[in-house]
Amino acid sequence: MKNYKRIIIKIGTSVLTSGSPKLDRPKMINIVSECAELHRKGIEIIIVSSGAVAVGKERLGFPELPATMASKQLFAAVGQSRLMQVWEQLFEIYDIQVGQILLTRSDIEGRSRYLHARDTMDALLGQRVIPIINENDAVATEEIKLGDNDNLSAMVTMLADADLLVMLTDQPGLFTSDPRKNPDAKLIAEVSNIDEIADVEISPSHTGLGTGGMITKLKAADYARRAGADVVIAAGGAPKIITRIFREESVGTRFRALSTPLESRKRWILTRSSPGKLIIDKGAAQALIQNGRSLLPAGILSVEGDFRRGETISILTIDGEELARGIARYGSDDLDHIKGKRSEQITEILGYFYGAVAVHRNDLILLSE
Repeated sequence: MKNYKRIIIKIGTSVLTSGSPKLDRPKMINIVSECAELHRKGIEIIIVSSGAVAVGKERLGFPELPATMASKQLFAAVGQSRLMQVWEQLFEIYDIQVGQILLTRSDIEGRSRYLHARDTMDALLGQRVIPIINENDAVATEEIKLGDNDNLSAMVTMLADADLLVMLTDQPGLFTSDPRKNPDAKLIAEVSNIDEIADVEISPSHTGLGTGGMITKLKAADYARRAGADVVIAAGGAPKIITRIFREESVGTRFRALSTPLESRKRWILTRSSPGKLIIDKGAAQALIQNGRSLLPAGILSVEGDFRRGETISILTIDGEELARGIARYGSDDLDHIKGKRSEQITEILGYFYGAVAVHRNDLILLSE
């Protein structure tokens, strides 16, 4: 059995409400009780909690408002403090303190703010305080939103250097096909490689309570396992589910961590959005995958998007598959001028020189690793 020391518990809205419009406090106290048991054993726990919007709607009496960003932010602003109050009251039963952290994409993508967020989390854990994290929906816009709390939980896993991510949902795990349509669908107990489930039929969430579904959970699981964490997707309503996952019992679907966790800098690269894309030729793809090389301008076929030097970009094959992600040594305009050219021509073409590579190997992470 693995010796997990720091775990992230992501709790979806459908779990917190048991599928109803209101918080299910008996369900929440069960979760808190399990967390308290692990906390007493010295396990560091971080909770990524959905539910602010649902709580806000309940608090305001379920008003009929337009489905706009402003309405969602209104509900989140009202509900976030109330949700935190409920968590605080329940953990106080076990004499455990909690602290709130609200994040947006800019808090994670900027290197300085990323480090500050990590330091805050470490400081809370050092004082035996359980951080409760949510996206800052009350102020987030589409440009700075992380998207959903599945994605957020994966980023927090990387940020906190956790070794286990538990994603509690309204489904028992990942099935071979949609169990709501196919009674013969089988639960997939373990996934060692994401390619193993390439043919699995995955339907979107139908609860209407949260923003995520199984597809977002699979993407989050893939990110988290690259950071060296095991991931388990399981039913939040199952008895003693967190304890059983911690003991590595066969519940839900478990995704094993990659054998070599990503270095801290590469974890940060993976959390950042990609404003641009580089399409590369087969030779360059082979050099990246098989030879561990940097990406040279000569291997670039085309440049898409508008980005600056130092921003994270996606590197795609000619078939459109995202092969890697890395930090650009040159901006999009510069790369458009030097694509397909030899490195020794860069100064002649641009009039300046930031190095012979478009993306250095130390600033690049292969998504097939």
